[in-house]
Amino acid sequence: MPAFSAGILFQTFIFLLLFALMMMEADAQQYEEERADMVDNQIAQRGIKSRHVLSAMKKVPRHMFVPSNLASMAYSDRPLPIGYDQTISQPFIVAFMSEALDVKEGDKILEIGTGSGYQAAILAEMGLEVWTIEIVPELAEMAKKNLKETGYIEVNVKCGNGFKGWPRQAPFDAIILTAAPKDIPQTLVDQLKTGGTMILPVGPVYSVQKLIKVTKKEKGIKQKTLLPVRFVPMIKSYL
Repeated sequence: MPAFSAGILFQTFIFLLLFALMMMEADAQQYEEERADMVDNQIAQRGIKSRHVLSAMKKVPRHMFVPSNLASMAYSDRPLPIGYDQTISQPFIVAFMSEALDVKEGDKILEIGTGSGYQAAILAEMGLEVWTIEIVPELAEMAKKNLKETGYIEVNVKCGNGFKGWPRQAPFDAIILTAAPKDIPQTLVDQLKTGGTMILPVGPVYSVQKLIKVTKKEKGIKQKTLLPVRFVPMIKSYL
């Protein structure tokens, strides 16, 4: 190949590489602006006050936790499908549940229903020690990949039955469920520290459910209904 042709090919390659980097930087800037707008206009204006939650929501790239063909909708206040009949919750609900946990940095938290890993990333960004269980094997692997690619490698993910919890790691300061059982699972209450909180949707499948805050007492639990919600059902097995 003549020297001048090789030189032209090299210059073309460098140009294309620089162009691709510029486009990636522009996309990153756009997503950052959309994320800030999401927090300021969809979340903070609706009453979320925790600076830890708001800061985490501004930092975690939600578009990295949804299918690539839905990335343009990542910062709209709506749930999105992630495959296997599961969804990623709308940003406001993620923020609301995270704030309702009443946790502090360093607390140990169990999440039931990892999904694509977004809620786990928010909790990790808040400075929590996160242990999370996903029953769908493909989603558990997806979550591990997403969390690794976004830098949240300290999150502990396993595939398993969320109704059983993670007894070897109990007790937990808080527990959060992103799928709805019909009743409050006693096994999870047992794995909660006294004084700890659990946030979960409870109710019938594919109908209006109640988002409940459970506080564990020395004897029994205290319940408080927070919001009407709709979540996918919590299942005991996946085939």
